[in-house]
Amino acid sequence: MLKKTSLLFFFNILSLLVFAQRKVSISGYLKEAATGESMIGATLYVDELQDGAATNAYGFYSFSLKPGTYTLRFTYMGFKDEVYTVNLQNDTTINVDMKSTNSNELEGVVVTGERADKNVSSTQMGTIGLTTEKIKKLPVVFGESDVLKAIQLLPGVQSSGEGQAGFYVRGGGPDQNLVLLDEAVVYNTGHLFGFFSIFNSDAIKNVNLIKGGAPANYGGRLSSVLDVNMKDGNMKQFEGEGGIGLIASRLTLQGPIVKDKGSFMISGRRTYIDVLTKPFLKGNAQGSGYYFYDANLKANYILGKKDRLYLSGYFGQDVFTFNSKSGDFNVKMPWGNATSTLRWNHQFNGKLFMNVSAIYNKYDFEFRGGQKDMSIALSSGIRDWNGKIDFDYFSSFGHDFKFGMNYTYHTFIPSQISGSSGDSMFMPANPFTKYAHESAIYITDEFNLGKRLKINAGLRYSLFQQVGPYANYTYDKDGNKLDSTVWGSGQLVKTYGGFEPRISGRFTINDVSSIKASVGRSMQYIHLVSNNGSTLPTDVWMPSSMIVQPQKAWQYALGYFRNFNDNAIETSVEVYYKDLKNQLEYREGYTPSNFRDPEVDLVNGEGQAYGAEFFVNKTKGNFTGWIGYTLSWTNRRFEMLNSGKVFPAKYDRRHDLSIVANYEFNKKLNASAVFVFGTGNAITLPTGLYYVDGKLVQDFSEINQYRIFPYHRLDLSLNWTPRANSTRRIKGTWAFSIYNVYSRLNPYLLYVSTEGSLQQGTKVTVKQVSIFPILPSITYNFKF
Repeated sequence: MLKKTSLLFFFNILSLLVFAQRKVSISGYLKEAATGESMIGATLYVDELQDGAATNAYGFYSFSLKPGTYTLRFTYMGFKDEVYTVNLQNDTTINVDMKSTNSNELEGVVVTGERADKNVSSTQMGTIGLTTEKIKKLPVVFGESDVLKAIQLLPGVQSSGEGQAGFYVRGGGPDQNLVLLDEAVVYNTGHLFGFFSIFNSDAIKNVNLIKGGAPANYGGRLSSVLDVNMKDGNMKQFEGEGGIGLIASRLTLQGPIVKDKGSFMISGRRTYIDVLTKPFLKGNAQGSGYYFYDANLKANYILGKKDRLYLSGYFGQDVFTFNSKSGDFNVKMPWGNATSTLRWNHQFNGKLFMNVSAIYNKYDFEFRGGQKDMSIALSSGIRDWNGKIDFDYFSSFGHDFKFGMNYTYHTFIPSQISGSSGDSMFMPANPFTKYAHESAIYITDEFNLGKRLKINAGLRYSLFQQVGPYANYTYDKDGNKLDSTVWGSGQLVKTYGGFEPRISGRFTINDVSSIKASVGRSMQYIHLVSNNGSTLPTDVWMPSSMIVQPQKAWQYALGYFRNFNDNAIETSVEVYYKDLKNQLEYREGYTPSNFRDPEVDLVNGEGQAYGAEFFVNKTKGNFTGWIGYTLSWTNRRFEMLNSGKVFPAKYDRRHDLSIVANYEFNKKLNASAVFVFGTGNAITLPTGLYYVDGKLVQDFSEINQYRIFPYHRLDLSLNWTPRANSTRRIKGTWAFSIYNVYSRLNPYLLYVSTEGSLQQGTKVTVKQVSIFPILPSITYNFKF
């Protein structure tokens, strides 16, 4: 009897413990009520627990808690809070449609649609998002809103040059930024030789920049991640928007395929520079022309309560042409990107979410020229086939896991040359085309250690394999081929791989302040080595190989974050240090050749980048904006360059300041101002001249020993909506912008001019080229 009583008592205690530990999950999707667009980064907050969860990239959330009665608060900046009081006893699904506040105070002026205290509460460092509404309010050159121009105004991000869309992040090169458009890698982000980005703001839903401490689900680059998502399309009703500017026009259409089940979005943009300049071209320039165009397309369909398909694509191209007046000489240069992404979402249950993606992307550059009966063609590019699978698992024991894997097959085509003359043709197989497999597997875990400390820890393992066909040549001192080793199709040439640990943490000091830290290792297997400061269409991507080793980096960051005035003002101070290995540059005296593999002319080195970033961001009220300041150093050292001495990288910039201000007068009128200042780029200049056998020879300084003049400018803009309160179906906004208000002649490049002769003496002058004086512009934007 005593034994039975003891067993019954033990069973009751065990049952109580199990029930006490039992948790139920609440999950679902958050969408915009007006359009059905999924809401990325929206928040579920449980008042009683002072804890919650955020939605993922597809608007899905999940949170586990003990059975009981709770007040659930769904929040998203610029939208009304949705509050539910529920008695949770079992796993429950709650899908929420969020309604816009339509308030001047909130519309389009918040950095992202996230919880108000995310600056303090999240574990992520160096992460900033931008809405397209905010981007469109900034002053722009030639009236074209530009995602990449906007992120250049953030601390730690530097412009690659006057008016250009290329960017550097925390001392990294332009190839060290992973740029994604609906998960597809974008290799060349610029139109018009880099003056515009390929991203059409009307087609973009949100932009997220990660400057450091990227989670383990991202990889393949050392410096940053720029994750851009296209709009899904309006599931409720058909609508359109567009703009007519000085040099380009655009149109975006979206609407339901089946109401509340599927939607589409299609957006197009084209310049008419070729049309506008044609009347002014004289002489041989009469046959010249330039234009670019791009198109974004996306469709999605809800297959059931747990399944959804997405199909998206981008296609863009620049075209430059020249035809001589006599017709005996012509040139055509097209280049551009194409991407396509097919995704399938599946929700297994309230805790497990899966996304499977199949992705294709390519970048091509061509040059075709001819004179009379002779023609020549040059082409290069890169093509990727990519498959990936990602899981989100929201456990009931306080750990949120992400895990998955991906695989990419690369084809690199550097400088394929062909030609013809009369009846003869020259079309050799490109001996420098390379092929590679790249794959990775990862896991991340985000969890709390007590009430104050939150950790995000991850581990990534990446693998890169160069495969044949491939030929490795040896050369003599004059560059002539001596011998070769050949691998057949699919044969393994070289393998690289390694673990990439990532960890970041947040320690909460109080409700309005926290300290964050992060450490991460990254590996990069594909490279873009250029003699230019930014990504140009002629630059060639190349893989790691027998000769070229992968780039590696450790990055360390520490920051203090504090909010003021009920989270209306966000501030942060971050310091970072980046240790870079296997950095690549061309050897001294390198001259490009289409008949020699460029990888044999590369040299390896190391680098360091360190600095401090200061950020003040006002997110609420009629007056919004931010101030960002970066103090930084970026150095490189190569045994084969600069006599092995340390030298500043081209993009070493000691001081970088951005001030952005926006004021909402009313629903009809808002004004913006931007001021930027930056230390001049480092540059190498000749320090002496002498004659050898009657020929002028230059002596050069150490690498990047000098600097060009500092860069600064002021931009202003005014957006006026005459009928903001009108019920008319078509609503228009006039956007007036002045770029470089005080017409500062900022240096675009410097060059050395020599005049004279050996007998008369030689005069040397360093001259500056400036391209943008004051530039007013006007754009008419419309919605219907």
